[in-house]
Order: sequence, then structure tokens, then C-alpha cells
Amino acid sequence: MRDTVVVVTGPGRVELAEQEAGELRDGMIRVRTRHSGISAGTELSFVKGTNPYLNVTFDTGLGLFRPGAASTPYPVNRLGYMQVGEVVQSRTPAIAVGTVGAMTYGHRTGYVVDPLAERFVPLPDDLDPLLGVYVAHMGPICANGLLHAAADLCGTDVRSLGDGVRGRRVAVVGSGVVALLTALFARQHGAASVVVVDPTPQRRQVAEALGLETLDPDADDPAVVLKTRWHHSAGDRGADVVFQCRGQDWALHLALRLLRPQGTVIDLAFYQGGADAVRLGEEFHHNGLSLRCAQIGRVPRGLAPTWDRERLSAETIDLLRRHGNLIRKHLISAVVPFAEAPTLLTDLAARRRQELQVILTP
Repeated sequence: MRDTVVVVTGPGRVELAEQEAGELRDGMIRVRTRHSGISAGTELSFVKGTNPYLNVTFDTGLGLFRPGAASTPYPVNRLGYMQVGEVVQSRTPAIAVGTVGAMTYGHRTGYVVDPLAERFVPLPDDLDPLLGVYVAHMGPICANGLLHAAADLCGTDVRSLGDGVRGRRVAVVGSGVVALLTALFARQHGAASVVVVDPTPQRRQVAEALGLETLDPDADDPAVVLKTRWHHSAGDRGADVVFQCRGQDWALHLALRLLRPQGTVIDLAFYQGGADAVRLGEEFHHNGLSLRCAQIGRVPRGLAPTWDRERLSAETIDLLRRHGNLIRKHLISAVVPFAEAPTLLTDLAARRRQELQVILTP
């Protein structure tokens, strides 16, 4: 048995390849892909050639990028982390044939997995399987942002994702998938206000269709607007917390400007070109601000195992149950046949095509 796999062979070069399916051994399952979502940030960095893993060695022991051979050299044959598969064969009593689940095995038409070694998140019957692309990884990325905001206030005593946003004024910089799901999480968990800041009109329209307030940073200075509106006390104005979700240096600098004194930016962005526009001698220094990276590879120190990837996936399912119809209608901008993946990915990387969320369907 063979599977069709999306492979990036070099910068700007994407192709489909046939690979032998893995052996189905005791305890394993074979899934047929139903949907495979594209992450425009991480995946396109491999297509563009800008991902640091392509050029240097990541020393996992030291947590450092160091000169040396690429940690992930071309060809990249496991691209993507937003898959939904249906079990077509099972050699474990724990997962029945016909079960539909979320996984992170990359763009391919099928996969053999040991569920004890890799996550398989069964989707509830009342959830549209198309929305399942967010359950295993993308949704937990956003939920982990809220978890970091909660840990910033509560330390290790975090009871709910709402602990960092409930009753607080929240700004979200960016309006891609991560930003919009994060904004919906913040609103669902009781934020007093949620404002999405992004210069792209089409994406602001999507945010507004989801019921979110937006600001255009090219029309008025959003820092002045929000600091005029959000008044805590004398000399204390601005957002309680900012989720920075756009991987450009100007966006991070803007996020810092939006904060009240001693506020925190929770950063979920992936910066591929440095951050020269971030002026740390300005608001960051004079307002005593904090910058906290919420990378999905780890939850805040001291919160594991209570808060693990399974719990973040469960929080994602709850969000999708509440807002799934709007997300399906407004966030998912295209569903494309799997065979068109090479053209689609190269067009997205070259900006010949603009999409918010594309899902491949074999």
C-alpha cells in the first residue's frame, strides 16, 4: 500500500510523492486522511526557505541554534500539523474502525500510527470533521497563549484559561488564524473587551464577521485610541494583556505600545526576519513591560501535567462547539483538492494567492 505525500524539495519547489505505507503492527491503526489544514506561517517558511531549521543545527540539549548541518534539511517530507483522519484498519481494541480523529502527521493521504507514541484525538460526533483540523495542534497553540496569560497572573495556581483574561481588557495584534482563534478564546473566557488590530481590510472583515471589534493601525494610532479608551488610573492606561500573533517586528513593537504599565505581551508569533523595528528603549523600558513567548512546545513552568496537550485539545473542542458555524463560514476560506497542493503552496509562498485558512481534501 502506498500513500501520496506533499514534499518540499527546495525553496519554492513542492511536489507530490508516493511513499510506502507503514506496517500495521499490533496496537496500531491505519487512517485515511479526510482533511489536512495548511498553517500559513510554519509551513510556508519551509517553502520560502526561511525556517531556521533549514540552515543551522538546533541543539535540543542546550536549547540553542548553532552553526552546523541543517536540523531539517531538504527534502521536507512531513509538512503540516492539522490533519483529520478516519480509522480504516485497527489492531487495537482502544480505537475502532470508523473513528474520526485529529492528528499531526503532515499532508499525506494516509498514515499508520501507534497511538501510544503519537496523539490521536477522537472527534465528538457533534463536531464537523472539517473543524477537526484545529483540534490536535492549532487550537492548543492558541489555548496555550491564554494559559501563559493566566500563569503570568496566577503562577502555578491556574484553574481556568480565563484566569488571565477574565474581566480584563485584551488586545490581539494580527488577524490570521492564530489571532482570531485566540481572540475568540479570550472573549469566551470572560474578557471585558477584546480588540483585534490588523492593517489588512479583508482580515478585519473576517474578525468582524466573527463578532470581534477591530482597529486599523493605518487609520489611527491604535495605541492612542486604546490608551484613551482604557483608563485604569492616573498614568495607567492601555491593555491589560496583548496577544501578539503576527510574525513581523512592527507588530511586536505595536503590541508593546498598546500595554498599560507593567503589562505583558503574550507572543505567539514566528519571526523569520529578525526584529529590528522593536525599540526596546521606548515603551518596553519606560513602562516596565514584560514579553512572554507562548510556544506550543511547552506549557508554563509548573503547570504540567495538569495542563497538557490533551486538556488544551479539549478546550479547543469546546470553543469549536460554541463557535463552529461562524468559524466554518468565515475562517475557512478555501477547500482544495489534495492534488493541487504543490501549486497552492508555492502560490501562497509567493503571494500570488491570498487565503486565510486552506484545507486540503483528498
